[in-house]
Amino acid sequence: MDKNQSAGLLFEIGQPGRRCHAIAEASGVDAAAMIPGRFLAESPPPLPELSELDIVRHFTNLSTLNMAIDCNFYPLGSCTMKYNPKRHERLVGSHRFAEQHPLQPDSTCQGTLGVLHEMERMLAEIAGLDACSLQPSAGAQGELTSLLVAAAWFRHRGVARSKVLIPDSAHGTNPASAALAGFQAVGVKSTAEGLVDMEDFAAKLDDDVAVFMITNPNTLGLFEPNIRRIADMVHARGGLVYLDGANMNAILGIARPGDFGADMMHFNVHKTFTGPHGAGGPGSGPIAVRAMLEPFLPMPRILAGSDGTFGLDENRPLSIGRVRSFHGNIGVILRGYFYIRTLGAEGLANVSRHAVLNARYLRSLLAGLIEIPGPDNGLHEFVASARNLRREKRVSAMDIAKRLLDHGFHSPTIYFPLVVPEALMMEPTETESPETLEAFAKALGTILAEDPEILRQAPHSLPISRPDEVKATKEPVLRWKAD
Repeated sequence: MDKNQSAGLLFEIGQPGRRCHAIAEASGVDAAAMIPGRFLAESPPPLPELSELDIVRHFTNLSTLNMAIDCNFYPLGSCTMKYNPKRHERLVGSHRFAEQHPLQPDSTCQGTLGVLHEMERMLAEIAGLDACSLQPSAGAQGELTSLLVAAAWFRHRGVARSKVLIPDSAHGTNPASAALAGFQAVGVKSTAEGLVDMEDFAAKLDDDVAVFMITNPNTLGLFEPNIRRIADMVHARGGLVYLDGANMNAILGIARPGDFGADMMHFNVHKTFTGPHGAGGPGSGPIAVRAMLEPFLPMPRILAGSDGTFGLDENRPLSIGRVRSFHGNIGVILRGYFYIRTLGAEGLANVSRHAVLNARYLRSLLAGLIEIPGPDNGLHEFVASARNLRREKRVSAMDIAKRLLDHGFHSPTIYFPLVVPEALMMEPTETESPETLEAFAKALGTILAEDPEILRQAPHSLPISRPDEVKATKEPVLRWKAD
């Protein structure tokens, strides 16, 4: 079987009579006779029939068609595709964790409950806040959960608030979360430098504002210098400050959101503490809050007894209730726990230092190749712009992104944030070597010197070039067509 054949559908490469195993023939036992008749189908389901080797080759060859962080450089700004240490994969796959069931009695899973309780305390310390819930299973769900907690806090105090202020450079999930939590999302303008426009912010801050949501560092990689002043202004109006923790990788162990005024925040475990990510999951978005918001956190809460045991507290009359089954995506949370315990406080701070160093080095390499608007004092990521190339050569950010695939690099995040035209948002993370960053910069330089028509038709070396993305979503083509 060649690679092209194994990349087809399983139904196309299967042959009648092929099996991975034959239990009945090997044991001399009629397996069907051991299963109650009510569970047997009248006829076998129409599934493909393949050998084990057919299946292994099929999925192995399919995997080589994908880009992956283990194979390629992923300069995805904001999305933060960090390398996932294989040691953590082995630990989380241990029978001590993997063979437990969430419905076991508390007394039989004390070790796991202890780890989760410790993870809550570590995340609260990193955030500079008082309490943590591990339940939300994605960053966006962490946003929503935090805003539901805020809404419950206001209701409990008999205070009516309807607005959430959000900078226009924010992630798109921010206004979506605000709307789902029952608030009206109100945009706040950015300055030409990409920071909060304080005049516009002050004009929109009134006694109807419940929460100000801010990503800090923001999506341009800039730390908001007015963050303490902003927080004080919101608090003076009786509102809360929410910190979108998507960019915590830039300030781990260096700055704590609670210290600069945040009342609640979420973490993206895969972005900050590593965890497998892609294809929509799995995710984990723990939230941390100030003490006055703790009674409203999702339940059950993990409690540590005076005798050193752990239990679950379901008696939470002010809780917003569950936002996810059991305790969240435990496998992802555990990977984050191992990461924190492995590195320790100084190690986490060094993660951020190296992430910032790599981003600034890559920015310096690209500064003469492509326009990079905004100040050069960014942290972990920066945003380039292809607007001049679009105007002069009809080369778009999408063209550049597609051509990078031919050079073995995943594209940066494109067309975000919306405040930068033809944006290419880049975040190398802390684990990339100088040689990788230099190779990426060299490839980009080569691409920008090419005939624009080559870029407009890229990629040239992959099985699929430029699909109609809307049509591809509505009418996916699943069959391999070899040349």
